[in-house]
Amino acid sequence: MTEVVLNGVGKVFPGDVHAVRDVHLRIGDGELFVLLGPSGCGKSTILRMIAGLEEATSGELWLNGGVANDLSPRERNVAMVFQDGALYPHRTVGGNMMFPLEVAGGDRAEARERVAELTRALGIGSMIDRLPGTLSGGQRQRAAIGRALIRQPSLFLMDEPLSSLDAGLRTELRLEITGLVRSTGTTTVYVTHDQVEAMTMADRIAVLRDGVLEDVGTPEQIYRDPATVFVAAFLSSPPINLLQATAWAVQDRGVVLDFGPQQVTVPWNDARSPALISHHGGPVIVGLRPDALTPVAAGEAGRTLAGRVRVLEFHGHDWLAYAEAGIPTVDAAAVGPGPASPGAASSGTAGAGPGRERPGPGGLAGRVRGLIRRPAPPEPVEEEHAGHHRRSDLVFSTGSRRPERGAEVRLDVDLDRMLVFGPDGRRITAVRR
Repeated sequence: MTEVVLNGVGKVFPGDVHAVRDVHLRIGDGELFVLLGPSGCGKSTILRMIAGLEEATSGELWLNGGVANDLSPRERNVAMVFQDGALYPHRTVGGNMMFPLEVAGGDRAEARERVAELTRALGIGSMIDRLPGTLSGGQRQRAAIGRALIRQPSLFLMDEPLSSLDAGLRTELRLEITGLVRSTGTTTVYVTHDQVEAMTMADRIAVLRDGVLEDVGTPEQIYRDPATVFVAAFLSSPPINLLQATAWAVQDRGVVLDFGPQQVTVPWNDARSPALISHHGGPVIVGLRPDALTPVAAGEAGRTLAGRVRVLEFHGHDWLAYAEAGIPTVDAAAVGPGPASPGAASSGTAGAGPGRERPGPGGLAGRVRGLIRRPAPPEPVEEEHAGHHRRSDLVFSTGSRRPERGAEVRLDVDLDRMLVFGPDGRRITAVRR
């Protein structure tokens, strides 16, 4: 069994630079686990600590059920692929792939047979006698992957192996790597800043920001149910709408999310309403992915937003529109630090699984007496506020229909897919009952 456990692992470089802060992770046997985040977030440092190339400043690293902090890289039985491949320039493709087997000893004929078999699987069988300098970037990465896989390590580590390749080749190699790793069943930790790679390859993803673990889950979980506003924004292409609002509990309506010139109402029978009450009169951040906004002729009161189309983008299968709506938007990078542990919720909130009972309006109304207040009249919206707001566009998908620039649009808000975050950036979810 090859399981990786990081128990409160941290890394501090000279100059008191905290690259990784108190990370807790469990990577299961045979899992393809992706560390995702922007440059400088600590993901490659974590990978190098697992490999034994960096020493953890604090915490414990467990491999195969034992503490591995003091083990050398050789003793950890890991194989690593770097961004540039790092092949021996004086050895052929076959020579590079043979090298780990030569060091380990064993039957040379059997080793040559394994090399030939793996080069065919990687699509570089005809290049086995060529030197790295004569290969393309994609061919070199295939050879580097083959050299790592050839000795059947207990743990496979990949540090942004596709980042230097063009888009078409990245797609092709992404499929090959995923297929090879899954066929071997080797536990794999893969580092990338590319959300597409993470979403398409991973069994689970850990999202990091400034050395802090923000969220962990399957690709679907962290896309649909992100723990923080940073995760929601990072895993979003096209970009998610992050809108500043004030939450008001209104007895005969629900929780009104007041954007200033416009409003959306979360009804009392929505499972998030009890958690939103604790934010009454305070700021919240509303996240709406473009496909959660649908152009309609006339929408239901309390769940539509209006704007004027300013810019159009054609994406082949659909049109993406940017509409001026007078609503201040939020820069996720400017919103506070992530949670102390993955999945942590705002005060008084907790995650709720599918099918969890929703509170009815009768019992809830009595709990909000004393908090009831009508929203104040909207104030003029400023384009910028302390560097926190950006241009107040709503991004939405129109499918194959091309809207007209300058056209007035009304957008129905899918409340079930609307995300709400506290001012600290943490997700406000349903109260656990």
